[in-house]
Amino acid sequence: MDLSDTPEDAEFRARLRDWLGRTLPALPPKPSPDDWPGRRAFDLGWQRMLYDAGYAHVHWDASPTVRLIFLEETERAGAPYVGAGFVGLLHAGPTIAAEGTDAQRERWLPPILRGEEVWCQGFSEPDAGSDLASLRTRAWRDGDHYVVSGSKIWTSHAEVADWCELLVRTDPTAARHQGITWLAMPMDAPGITVRPLRTLAGSAEFAEVFLDEVRVPVAHRVGEENDGWRVTMVTLSFERGTAFAGEVVACRRVLGEVAREARRSGRWDDPALRRRLGRLEAEFRALWRLTQWNVSRAAGGGTPGVGGSVFKLRYSHARQELYDTAAEVLGDAALDLDRPWVLDRLSSLSYTIAAGTSQIQRNIVAERILGLPKGR
Repeated sequence: MDLSDTPEDAEFRARLRDWLGRTLPALPPKPSPDDWPGRRAFDLGWQRMLYDAGYAHVHWDASPTVRLIFLEETERAGAPYVGAGFVGLLHAGPTIAAEGTDAQRERWLPPILRGEEVWCQGFSEPDAGSDLASLRTRAWRDGDHYVVSGSKIWTSHAEVADWCELLVRTDPTAARHQGITWLAMPMDAPGITVRPLRTLAGSAEFAEVFLDEVRVPVAHRVGEENDGWRVTMVTLSFERGTAFAGEVVACRRVLGEVAREARRSGRWDDPALRRRLGRLEAEFRALWRLTQWNVSRAAGGGTPGVGGSVFKLRYSHARQELYDTAAEVLGDAALDLDRPWVLDRLSSLSYTIAAGTSQIQRNIVAERILGLPKGR
């Protein structure tokens, strides 16, 4: 499809660029990485500004070109990222929009868009990371509630979240993929314990979450009981297919900065380095085209589908190679945590694991796109 700017899109781009130019200089300083209450307030404040200015809708119901223009212009202007709103805006919100009831959409979607509530993701468990279907957190019916016990790990933003998109096993006798249910759990419910986890980069955006007979209303179930695996595939298709779209723009910007630093430092004279930079430029151009396709697929309530796995697989490795190349350009300074790109390089190590490991993505591509038989 033609994704070049129409006159209407060009007007949107100019209006957004003007608004960013007037708004960004007045933003307060961003809190330190360890100040999660401060970061929550900053991120939700930015989301509220987007909402008041009429831009909060772009993640869900804007045209593909409008959404891509928004990502390009906000990244180029150095605007804040979604931050603590990541799960709500890019995972749970789109899932509820696609799979929730009218009442659920009315309850949960407007607060996400207005920057009033934060969501976290309660999928992975200590013994159910890459093999998510082996999760063991139990939920059983007690009248109008599910009673949930178990534990989750790598729960994004759990320490500041209001809600959790939670996967539980509601039928332990069913086949692994058939006894799972998707719940929206209030994080202030009795029986929840959150223990933050510190990453290699020194931040603590993940946590362990322990659940001791937590009561979740049945009305908070998205989809049917024991149909949670299908709903989860919707969530993961957004997570892998469209949630990283803004980061592709950021990587293209960083690549340009690395090339300029190579010229300044004299490392540009190395032909092998120039070839790596050129290949990365081609990689990220191709990834941006795939991003356009995935965003177009998700427009109007659709889902990115298996194209998300293709994107996630290639993007994870391209991002790691980008920051490895940045370290090569920095030389000894790549050990200085205060230098640009150093912490990003540490963070990039997680990308081949987070949102489904590269091995899992290869299996999905092999089985669902290439039609190869399942491994034994």
